[in-house]
Amino acid sequence: MLTQEDKDFLAKKGISEEKLNAQLDCFKTGFPWLKLAGAASADNGITIPADTEKKEYLAAWDEYLNGSGKVLKFVPASGAASRMFKNLFEFLDNEEKTDFINKFESNLSKFAFIDDLKEAIAKAGGDESLKAAIAALLGDEGLSYGKLPKGLLKFHKYEDGARTPVEEHLVEGALYAGGKNGDVNVHFTVSPEHRPLFEALVEKVTPKYEEKFGVKYAIGFSEQKSSTDTVAANPDNTPFRGKDGKILFRPGGHGALIENLNELDADIIFIKNIDNVVPDRLKPETVEYKKLIAGVLVSKQKKAFEYLELLESGKYTHAELEEIIQFMHNDLSCRNPELKDLEDAELAIYLKNKLNRPMRVCGMVKNVGEPGGGPFMAYNQDGTISLQILESSQIDTNNEEYMQMFQNGTHFNPVDLVCAVKDYKGNKFDLTKYVDPLTGFISSKSKDGKELKALELPGLWNGAMSDWNTIFVEVSLGTFNPVKTVNDLLREQHQ
Repeated sequence: MLTQEDKDFLAKKGISEEKLNAQLDCFKTGFPWLKLAGAASADNGITIPADTEKKEYLAAWDEYLNGSGKVLKFVPASGAASRMFKNLFEFLDNEEKTDFINKFESNLSKFAFIDDLKEAIAKAGGDESLKAAIAALLGDEGLSYGKLPKGLLKFHKYEDGARTPVEEHLVEGALYAGGKNGDVNVHFTVSPEHRPLFEALVEKVTPKYEEKFGVKYAIGFSEQKSSTDTVAANPDNTPFRGKDGKILFRPGGHGALIENLNELDADIIFIKNIDNVVPDRLKPETVEYKKLIAGVLVSKQKKAFEYLELLESGKYTHAELEEIIQFMHNDLSCRNPELKDLEDAELAIYLKNKLNRPMRVCGMVKNVGEPGGGPFMAYNQDGTISLQILESSQIDTNNEEYMQMFQNGTHFNPVDLVCAVKDYKGNKFDLTKYVDPLTGFISSKSKDGKELKALELPGLWNGAMSDWNTIFVEVSLGTFNPVKTVNDLLREQHQ
C-alpha cells in the first residue's frame, strides 16, 4: 500500500501510480525473449558500399549540408568514469601490483593528464609514491577523476594543451556536421551535479575551436528526467525501500534518453558515445565514415519521401507498389511474409505506415570480440522482420541456435548512428511512440547490503528505436576506439 508520503514523492518525480504499478508488474511477468530470424551480416542486412557508391553518398551529404536542413550532434555524456579506474581503486585498497598497475605506472608520463597530476601531487606535499599519485588522481583532494564523468577527463595530448572528449566531439562536429553558414549544433546529456563543470569547460574552450575551424557553435545540455527513473523491487516484487523508508528509484539506463532526443529541434541527428574519440591525426577516417552513413541516410530518406508522396496522391500502379516493396525489402531490410495476401488498397496503407517512420543508419564494425550488442534480423510484434541492435541480455541463453547466432556474429555495434526524425511533410515524429516497451530487462543489484531487482528501460539504440526504419552499414574498425579503462588511453590510437 502507498502512503500519502509515497504519493507525494511520486508526484514530485513526475511518476504516476499507474506507471509505478506497471513497472512492478514487469518484475512479476518478466520480459519475453526476442524471436530472431538470424544475425545480420554482409549477406543479410549489412550494406557494404562499393567505392563508386561511397563517392555518391559522400557527395549527397555535402549537398545536404549546403541546404536548409538542421544537423545536430547528440552525445550521451552523463556516465561517471569510476569504472575506468576500477583497477586503481583496488590498488589503493590492497597495494597489489598487478600487470595492469605495472603498465599504468611505467607509462604514467604518457597520459594527457600528467601535468595536472604533477601539480596535484605537489599541492598534496610532493609524495611521489605510486599510491600517492593514484590517490591524487582519483581523490577529492586532487583531480577527482574517480568521480568525474569521462567527458571531463583529459584524454589526448596536443602541442597547445590536452583535450577532453567534450572538446574532441566539438572538433568532430565542425568537421562533418557544420551547416552552410558554419553553424555547428552539439547537445550533451549530463548529470545534474556535473552540469556546471560541463558548462564552464564549454564556455572556456568554444572560442578557441570557433576560431580554429571558422564555425559558430550552439551547444546545449539536458539531464535525464527524474520521471524516467524506474522503481527497484525486493525479491518478492514489492517496492524496495531505502533506509529512509522511501521507495527506491534508479536511473532507467540510456533508454531514458529517448525523451531528451525527442525534445531536440533538428532534421538529422548524429549519436555517438562520449568516450569514442581519437586525436586529430586519426580523425579523417572517422569523418569520412560519418559523412558516408549520413549520405546513406539522406539518400534513402529522399527516396522514401518520394514514395510517400506517391502513395498519398493515390495515383500509383501495382508495378509502383511492387517497386516500393522492393525498396522496403532490399534497402530498409523490412520484410513481411504476409504481403502477398493484401489487395492494392490495403498494401498502399501498409507501405505508407511502414515508410512514414523515423529512419536511422547505424555503422557496424567487424566483430573483434568486444563485449556489447550486435546486429540482428528480429521479428516484431506485428509479425514483420526488421534490423535490430540487440544486447546479450535480450537473448534467451537457453536457446542454443540463438546463442550460436550471437557468438558467431560477424559484426558488432559500436554505437555510431545518424537519425532522421521528421516526416515527409517536415513534422517532427514523436519518438516515444516508436519504443517497444517489451524490450526492457531486469538485473540484480544491491543497496545497503540488501538484494534488489532493477528495471532497465529499452536501450536508446535497442528497443527505444525498435520501430524505426533501420539500415546497417559496415564502417571501418578504425572508427571505434572506446576507452573502458584508464590503460586504454595508452593504446596507439589515443597517443
